[in-house]
Amino acid sequence: MSKEGSEGISSIIKRWIVSGVGIWLGSYFVEGIAYDDKLTLLIVVVLLGLFSAVLKPLLVLLALPFVVLTLGIGILFINALLYLLVGNLVDGFFVADFASAFWGALWVTFLNVIFSGWISGKRAVAVQASTGSKPRRKVKAKDDVIDI
Repeated sequence: MSKEGSEGISSIIKRWIVSGVGIWLGSYFVEGIAYDDKLTLLIVVVLLGLFSAVLKPLLVLLALPFVVLTLGIGILFINALLYLLVGNLVDGFFVADFASAFWGALWVTFLNVIFSGWISGKRAVAVQASTGSKPRRKVKAKDDVIDI
C-alpha cells in the first residue's frame, strides 16, 4: 500500500475514533441520547461518517443561502439532522428529539475541531518574530513599494 493510501486510511480511522468519543460523550452528557452496546456505537459511527461524506455536501449545497446567512452556524443544524437520521435508522441508538440531536452533534463537531490537526496529520507551526539580525532597507524617494 502506498504512503498516501495509508495516510488516508489512518485519517479515516482517526476521524471514526474522534466521532465515537463524541457520540459516547453526547450519550453521557445529553439527556435524550442513548445506545445499547459498543457494536451499536460502532455502527452509528460508521453510518454517521458515511452520511457526513455523502449527504452532508449535498445538504450544504442545497442550504447554501441559509449557511451563508447564518455565517456557518447552519452547518450545525445539518449535522443535527444527520445525527437524528442515524438515530431513526439504527436500532439500539436512541435520539429523543431535534434538540438532543443538536447537542449530540455539537459534541462530535467540537471534538472534530479540537482534534483536526491530529486527524489530518499536520502539526501546528510556531511563528517566531525576527530579532532584527537582518538590516532593513532604507526607503528612498523613488521607491514605488513601501517596505515594511
